[in-house]
Amino acid sequence: MDLEWHSCGSEARFSAYLEALSGCLGHADRVTPFRSYCTGLLLPGARKSVEPMAARLCPERTSAEHQSLLHFVGQSPWDATALLRSVRRWVLPVMTAARSVEAWIVDDTGFPKKGRHSVGVGHQYCGQRGKQENCQVAVSLSVATSQVSLPVAFRLYLPQSWCGDGAEDVARRATAKVPATVAFQTKPEIALQQITAARAEGLEPGVVLADAGYGHSGPFRDGLAALGLDYIVGILGKATVWPEGQVPEGGRKRGPGRPKKASEPGRGEALLVQVSALAKGLPAAAWRQVHWRQGSAAPLSSRFAALRVNPAPAERRRDPPRPAHWLLVEWPEGEDEPSRYWFSNLPADSAIERLVYLAKLRWLIERDYQELKGELGLGHYEGRGWPGFHHHAALCIAAYGFLVAEKAALPPSAPATAGLVKAPEIPAGHRPRGSPDANRKACLALHRDTQTTDRPGAGAKPSEMSLLRANNRNNKPTKGKFMTQ
Repeated sequence: MDLEWHSCGSEARFSAYLEALSGCLGHADRVTPFRSYCTGLLLPGARKSVEPMAARLCPERTSAEHQSLLHFVGQSPWDATALLRSVRRWVLPVMTAARSVEAWIVDDTGFPKKGRHSVGVGHQYCGQRGKQENCQVAVSLSVATSQVSLPVAFRLYLPQSWCGDGAEDVARRATAKVPATVAFQTKPEIALQQITAARAEGLEPGVVLADAGYGHSGPFRDGLAALGLDYIVGILGKATVWPEGQVPEGGRKRGPGRPKKASEPGRGEALLVQVSALAKGLPAAAWRQVHWRQGSAAPLSSRFAALRVNPAPAERRRDPPRPAHWLLVEWPEGEDEPSRYWFSNLPADSAIERLVYLAKLRWLIERDYQELKGELGLGHYEGRGWPGFHHHAALCIAAYGFLVAEKAALPPSAPATAGLVKAPEIPAGHRPRGSPDANRKACLALHRDTQTTDRPGAGAKPSEMSLLRANNRNNKPTKGKFMTQ
């Protein structure tokens, strides 16, 4: 590692870090906006889209800086994948100097979006909102130690609604600058492609962790096993297994007629059982209270059971049963049924504490996304194109990589790294485009009827006014008063 993380101040280390990364940009003219963009992501501020960052970076020439950053992130033809490769080249050695790699974490994250023209947007599940919503979704792979993780791959998921052959679909992809080589892939397929690339690059392997959106896919688990990787991945309660030692000889044979359901075993064939039913039938002695880490207020623990099973081939019924796996089940005390299930191909002598620890290590990626979105503006990109989306994400990960390296290199007693770069003062009269004018005066209230109500209450005096007939010369002025309502 050529960068000396202890030898100088944080601003000097940040400058050296950006200098090391800038070699992958392909042109010297991109170095200055690259440094400015990464600096803007680390500066304080609620919004990390291009215009607010330009105002913080160059208050005296905001418009020019805005155009420079906008062109760099949305139009300039540099490679986001090359930047991520450079980030992990410099950050991972610092991150793993004191702690070894524990896991590779697969996950995806959503970005709520309006309209239909932003690349990849569609009505799909958005983890940020916890429901189906109009959003973009990106798949990521992170390398994790026991304390920290770093995203090393990041790619937008393109829904099937974007991959049609119709003229409108083709035009929409062309407008969003989606590469012609990008075709529809499921999220597990994207994740397996990222893992394969990381394996080919020679990254230190870890146990692959994923939720049920990935782990319930048999081809995804088979792909991990083919790459020689251990895994512990979430599954759904409807997954079917044979308890260890009850697998029928010769695998799962199929006779003529319709395929048998799991509840219809053939003659002499052991009964397939769903993991939810298997867990509910376990004796009380099979469950153990396991603590996996210290939380902010108290130790985190729950009730778990681990047993050996043979997963059934869900995709092709003629395939033989898969090798024996661990089935890990969490059933919190007081709940009516188990809450989570995992498959793992870790060795048969693995302790339940080790299984639980790894299954729960996915909390690191949740913290990463919280910081990437809340502090570095990962979800603040306002463009619509494929290159700009991935450029912005790669720049956010580059800035985050510096924070990860700082935390890993500096001792716990060192000063906090929150204020790494000082921002220039924003002019008092500056107002970002589209924001409301703080000096605008509110309109005075319009009172339509300042007289009495239509039906005055008892004892209320009606207002009096004279009847004016100045324009009628034949009428004499009256001395009386007229009451109006």
